[in-house]
Amino acid sequence: MIQTPTQPTVAIAGGGLAGLAAACALADSGFRVMLFERRPYLGGRASSYEHPGTGEVVDNCQHVLFRVCTNLVEFYRRIGVEDKIRWYDEMTFIEPGGRTSVMRASPLPAPLHTAPSFLRFPFLSAKDKFVISRAIAALTLTSQPDTGRSFLDWCRRHGQTENAIQRFWKPILISSLSEDLDLISISYAAQVVRESMKSPAARHMGVPAIPLTELYNRAGDYIRARSGQIRFRASLETFFSEPTQVKVRVSEAEETFDYLVLALPFDGLDRVLPETPEAVPLREKLTHFESCPITGIHLWFDRQISDLDHAVLLDRTIQWMFHKSRLLATRGNAQGDSGSYIELVVSASKTLIDKSRTEIVDLALKEVREFFPEARTANLVKSTVIKEVHATYSPRPGIDAYRPQQTTAWPRVFLAGDWTATGWPATMEGAVRSGYLAAEALMVACGMTDRKFLVPDLPASGLMRLFAR
Repeated sequence: MIQTPTQPTVAIAGGGLAGLAAACALADSGFRVMLFERRPYLGGRASSYEHPGTGEVVDNCQHVLFRVCTNLVEFYRRIGVEDKIRWYDEMTFIEPGGRTSVMRASPLPAPLHTAPSFLRFPFLSAKDKFVISRAIAALTLTSQPDTGRSFLDWCRRHGQTENAIQRFWKPILISSLSEDLDLISISYAAQVVRESMKSPAARHMGVPAIPLTELYNRAGDYIRARSGQIRFRASLETFFSEPTQVKVRVSEAEETFDYLVLALPFDGLDRVLPETPEAVPLREKLTHFESCPITGIHLWFDRQISDLDHAVLLDRTIQWMFHKSRLLATRGNAQGDSGSYIELVVSASKTLIDKSRTEIVDLALKEVREFFPEARTANLVKSTVIKEVHATYSPRPGIDAYRPQQTTAWPRVFLAGDWTATGWPATMEGAVRSGYLAAEALMVACGMTDRKFLVPDLPASGLMRLFAR
């Protein structure tokens, strides 16, 4: 057991969700936390800022959660922002031309609760629905290990029609995992399906009703209220682990702490690792990770173009529409007819990376007018495009073998990040889990093995209780 002072100190590098979760848990457990963030704001890839070209506060990308994200929900409750999440139990699908279909729960027990609305979907044929239902049963009720093959290969081997792939599997899984179907592992796809089917509550979608950085500033307040500190524009350069302490170099200055949590993206970790033999295995694992981009397209119209808060868009480049002028409005007040501010999301947006802002806005405007007839007569007031080139890691077949645990070769140094071995893909839930796991590992190093931060998964209900794993 490592001996520590009465109130040990811990440095946390990274102010994204993983770092904030670790910092809040440790600050609440009596540690003196110092969080270093290279940006001037918190939230990492889930952040917002005043865009200089528009004068508007924009999120770098729309982030949503589901009730199945139990640790994220607990984190929001911990920092006091649970009431800033707007929950929805319906999901609207729109086809080009404007025809809508709504998925909602019925009184049937899980996993049959969405069957009635699914069976009424006009954009899927009877054959599509039959093969999809058979696939959902296989993914939900039987083990689907990572075989090294992609989910697209699995679909074709399990008789999925091209229409089922394009209009069902792609909208669901590319949005969830931010990768193309031919690069998604079977096990990740199965996890998404299984978790969403385990109970009617699991698929309830939550959308922040305030800008993301405002949401995560509450975590900063939580840390400071427990004697922690946050230093912005402070980038960790490297560290030196010793038997009784860890020295960190931040902005060319050296400071000493009892512990260090590296809550950095995988593509930013390599540059801070020391040039020592202990770092070699971790560096080798990092070489197996690749990034997936997400693009957010922000459009402001001079009039209301839809009465929907959000929608899944089929058959086009854009995958989701979030009606921000409604989502960010006070509950019960959708800002009248003063205009529409929408954010369009394209996950796995590799085809957009090399396109100019003008090209992307023109494409988005053309597609929006296909889905929302009211947009055809609306004037575009302003727009911007935000490309998150390194938004997530690619959930490729075999990647789990390279996701590291929270402990490292240095006894006083721990890892956090959605790309670490959390048991979840690259989601906000995965990020929070990684932060809590890092905090738990650090507590074990202190000899406090009874302190746990992870909360239980959402329990299965209905018939799904027979297949709970």
